[in-house]
Amino acid sequence: MKIAVLSRAPQSYSTQRLRAAAAQRGHNVKVLNTLRFAIDLTSDEPDLLYRGKQLSDYDAILPRIGSSITYFGTAVVRQFEQMDVYTPNTANGIQSARDKLRANQILSRHNIAMPATAFVRNRADVRQAIERVGGAPVVIKLLEGTQGIGVILAPQVKVAEAIIETLHSTNQNVLIQKFISESRGRDIRALVVGDRVVAAMRRVAEGDEFRSNVHRGGRVEAVTLSPEYEQTAVRSAQIMGLRVAGVDMLEGNDGPLVMEVNSSPGLQGIELATGLDVAGAIIDYIASQVDFPEIDVRQRLSVSTGYGVAELVPNASSGQIGKELGELGLWERDITVLTLHRGAQVIPNPRKHVVLEAGDRLLCFGKLDEMRGMIPERRRRRAKVRKLPKEPLADE
Repeated sequence: MKIAVLSRAPQSYSTQRLRAAAAQRGHNVKVLNTLRFAIDLTSDEPDLLYRGKQLSDYDAILPRIGSSITYFGTAVVRQFEQMDVYTPNTANGIQSARDKLRANQILSRHNIAMPATAFVRNRADVRQAIERVGGAPVVIKLLEGTQGIGVILAPQVKVAEAIIETLHSTNQNVLIQKFISESRGRDIRALVVGDRVVAAMRRVAEGDEFRSNVHRGGRVEAVTLSPEYEQTAVRSAQIMGLRVAGVDMLEGNDGPLVMEVNSSPGLQGIELATGLDVAGAIIDYIASQVDFPEIDVRQRLSVSTGYGVAELVPNASSGQIGKELGELGLWERDITVLTLHRGAQVIPNPRKHVVLEAGDRLLCFGKLDEMRGMIPERRRRRAKVRKLPKEPLADE
């Protein structure tokens, strides 16, 4: 396998370990500076130039895109995707994970437990937002912060308001998040590769510091996760479109609370804490996927005129809950059910005898007009008939 590690830090621990792990397994590996690429859109097929010369063929890439070059870096990754070069982390996944607000919106849509979070811009809405997340103390986060930078604990409402007002005055966007007191100064980092957690560690802050990041002086220790924590980590990474990710979780009283999904997790802390060859696990996974990569089903199936992918939600008002899937008449209307989502469970190619339950979601492919006809109309307010104006309409 010929693999490229996209990195601007060839001497960093993570890049060196990935390079060494690939070489030890007999792969041809190169570290390429992400900023030295040029995207070529002039030819009939998508192409890339590297240092001014046409890039040779690669089987796979492993993006290590820093936050300062997210836009250009993801454009390069997207071009590799157009060239059918395998990447475990898609450009869309990297972009979504890098934006904390966008990541929270996506994860909450899929019922991933997180600390209560609010996002406002107007000064008049700040106090109400603080109250909605549970009141002071609150955690204030910059949307683009990394390694614990831009994360502030505000002990009182007035202090939080002053901090947020100051940050807004410098055109910074911030999240207001509930402070999870039971997990103060510690969190869990789970390293997800594919559909499993290959290593996990607990990070513990030193002294009065509430941020547990290693870059803030926190210490690390290996930890064995419960099935609940493992499942939460894997689901969060996959929902974000990432097959290699570091998932940070707080240990809440009611279970794991996801803080962040990192698309370029550092390897030094977790390898030293666990003694596991995490870099090797990443390379092995990439090698297993090159010949049979995953594809974006929605993109590939939406190119046929009149056909597409849609999510249908059976509802009780139509009498669909409690019926067998085959009784909905989908197949007769040229609609194929690809997967049935039931909570955290995904049932591929569900059989017709499966009984539908409340909360089920069906990912379907078929005629768009037919699928639109199965979605109940939204309830709308009845439009009021206004009175005629007192003055007659002027002649034109």
